[in-house]
Amino acid sequence: MAVAETILDQLGGRKFAIMTGSKDFYDLGKTLKMTLARNKSKANRLDITLNAMDTYDLTFYKYSPVRVNYKTLTVKDSKVTLVEKIKGIYFDQLQDFFTKTTGFYTRL
Repeated sequence: MAVAETILDQLGGRKFAIMTGSKDFYDLGKTLKMTLARNKSKANRLDITLNAMDTYDLTFYKYSPVRVNYKTLTVKDSKVTLVEKIKGIYFDQLQDFFTKTTGFYTRL
């Protein structure tokens, strides 16, 4: 089983996705990347990475894609704004920190 699949299972799997509105799950080796629904932290992306200490690092950030104005032919570059970075989280704390940051409950 891949690391990203394990992380998603520890968050709650399919039930987690339905409860929180998270989508676009990407497996980046030791990182699970996802798109978040609108939430209290204003973050729209989350990266959860397994580090060398066998704990997880959570990076909540807001991503704005490249925008092109075709009338004036100007381009706005993509922008990444860090919302919150949490390091050294154990697997049983993932759901609690997710709820604390986003305001979304991961289980009933």
